[in-house]
Amino acid sequence: MIDNLIDGKAIAAAIHEETAREVEALLKQGIQPAVAFVRVGEDPASKVYVGMKEKMAAKLGIKSILHILPESTSEAELLTLLNKLNADRSVHGILVQAPLPKHIDQARVFETVLPDKDVDGFHPVNVGKLLLGDTHGFVPCTPGGIHELLIRSGVETNGANVVILGRGNIVGKPMASILMQKGPHANATVTICHSRSRNIGSICRDADILIAALGVAEFVKADMVKPGATVIDVGVNRINDANAPKGYRLVGDVDFNAVQPIAGKITPNPGGVGPMTIAMLMKNTVRAAKMANLKQ
Repeated sequence: MIDNLIDGKAIAAAIHEETAREVEALLKQGIQPAVAFVRVGEDPASKVYVGMKEKMAAKLGIKSILHILPESTSEAELLTLLNKLNADRSVHGILVQAPLPKHIDQARVFETVLPDKDVDGFHPVNVGKLLLGDTHGFVPCTPGGIHELLIRSGVETNGANVVILGRGNIVGKPMASILMQKGPHANATVTICHSRSRNIGSICRDADILIAALGVAEFVKADMVKPGATVIDVGVNRINDANAPKGYRLVGDVDFNAVQPIAGKITPNPGGVGPMTIAMLMKNTVRAAKMANLKQ
């Protein structure tokens, strides 16, 4: 066992235990937390991801409803389904699995899901609340999971220099919003690097916490990491490898073997950030159920 690993599987398991207890308490009150998964098309990765989410929901006692729509589904048909789910008071959370077919406007789809059922945290209202530091909204699952990894691993963010590689709407931007806030487990000085950034190596070397979410295989090398820094690897990249059982292998955005001896703490990949995303989705679903109950 490598002693500087941040074990995402173990931390996710602890969160699942907490969530299961919350579900049990809700069931005793006659409340069945429920989440609807919507998948359009037969994208192989989407099928796997939705399957994993369904399996975990069942394990925790959360009801899941799966809607599988053909690739040819029109945007109007998808929005009609979402509006039905919005109106269904027995459904507390709605997750539309990305990516969507090219003829469907993904932004419009995310805007259609009610903010109170947006357990993925992608609705503009929830994005705005996150930026404003309003804790009543839903935080996107992957950055929320990374935040929990840092908190539960004892990584100090107060006054820390954080460098985030990637400015995407799913990880980079919300991650920056979380860590720049004034409050516990935040108060960081945040820099975002992207494809147009200059001197990325020198910027990364100044980071106390380095979060890699670029989507470029093994981009972060040993000479880009300050000794003792915490390194969080978000990327999932496929590399062709004739020696691998499937003809390819999955790697992160960090050259793990080179960086691990230098880092103070580091997430493995897989087994780091990935399990946390599902853990936060389940946590958000239970929170949505509680919010809906308070409004009744």
